[in-house]
Amino acid sequence: MNRDDAAGKYERLLERCRGLEPIATVVAHPCDEPALAAAVEAGRKGLIAPILVGPAARIAAVAKAGGLELDGMRIVDVPHSHAAAARAVALILDGEAELLMKGSLHSDEFLSAVLSRENGLRTGRRISHVYLVDLPAYHKGLIVTDAAINIAPTLEDKVDICQNAIDLAIALGIERPKVAILGAVETVSSKMPATVDAAALCKMAERGQIRGAVLDGPLAFDNALSRQAAEMKGIRSEVSGDPDILVVPDLETGNILAKLLSFLSGAEGVGLVLGARVPILLTSRVDSIRSRIASCAVAMLAVHARRRAA
Repeated sequence: MNRDDAAGKYERLLERCRGLEPIATVVAHPCDEPALAAAVEAGRKGLIAPILVGPAARIAAVAKAGGLELDGMRIVDVPHSHAAAARAVALILDGEAELLMKGSLHSDEFLSAVLSRENGLRTGRRISHVYLVDLPAYHKGLIVTDAAINIAPTLEDKVDICQNAIDLAIALGIERPKVAILGAVETVSSKMPATVDAAALCKMAERGQIRGAVLDGPLAFDNALSRQAAEMKGIRSEVSGDPDILVVPDLETGNILAKLLSFLSGAEGVGLVLGARVPILLTSRVDSIRSRIASCAVAMLAVHARRRAA
């Protein structure tokens, strides 16, 4: 894929958001230029209505140094990053916003407030991370899950991980997402628990315990993405060669896979946390402004889909 193709996909994503109401978004500790610039630019594009939570003087200094205009933006002054995370979550719980965005604080500190059992954003569904990646060598976008939250998910956790990703794919306009449950091999073996989980997930989808998608697995990475590789191994699958979602066995696998796709293939990625009271933009310090804007656009579409479903 050339740069024009990538630019075209980015513009089409933003085009889908045009005419939709901006989403009130709490930005926790936007105290470096990339984080603050992304919030300001996403606000300028009409994707979000930012509420900036952090040390007000520091936010103002970052804005001045970067030539960023904060006119009209609400700033909630708190003394440090820990307080910013807690206050940001509280604003969501008070119903003042429908999106939460990580700024320049560390992910562990941010997620600690999100996952707090007393004052966090948990629901009855397991919280999970999705990484939307645009691969130059693949014919459509891919969702990789879970690469950041669930270290060693149980079968029950994987049900929610699948459903979170499926719901997002549907919100993005994919009517019947195809889900590849990854393993090291494509056969089921009790010696490899991930393959047993994959087979169970497929049966659970048949019985309606996972809804809205077609699942297949276990599938090794090659026969998940290549129909030819699958056919060479005698696999006949509606998913092989055309998945929308890749479900990994554990966080280590997902994290390594997502970073390999990003750094070795030139893929652009968007990270979101799903299954909480609101979608959460879990940006990385290495994310470009463009990637952060794309994250806001995806999250905006997810919120509007949630509103329509309510």
